[in-house]
Amino acid sequence: MDRKEIADLIRMMKRQGVAEFTFETGAEGSKLKVRFDGASAPSGPAVLMHAAAPAPTAAVAAAAPVADGRVIKAPIVGTFYRSSSPDAKPYVEVGDQVRKGQVVCIVEAMKLMNQIESDVDGVVTHILIENGQPVQFGQELFRLAPR
Repeated sequence: MDRKEIADLIRMMKRQGVAEFTFETGAEGSKLKVRFDGASAPSGPAVLMHAAAPAPTAAVAAAAPVADGRVIKAPIVGTFYRSSSPDAKPYVEVGDQVRKGQVVCIVEAMKLMNQIESDVDGVVTHILIENGQPVQFGQELFRLAPR
């Protein structure tokens, strides 16, 4: 199973409301375990990897409602990066309009760069984490105001 197939499987499981699943291969005990935050309204996958397990190349960050808009949370544990490389322009800045499916940051997990996409349209009002800092599953990354 390649990365795209795994990412598609994760999206399908999320849409179906699956709370958790584990994918294991016989090769060197590779394991991919995915948990979704809340069974009735999953907000994003937490990917826990062991051995040489593949990870999805793109993750959709769930935007949770807040009083003044939406919050994009980290769908995985890793290191937060605002751009694709140290000398590249950040994906988004405060005041930028983002569209559903637009890449807003990267979270590096186990040497894999996972592009994090917004699942809503909005305007970035706050960037809640510093570049290069570790993030936890469900940690708030961005606040968006509705358009």
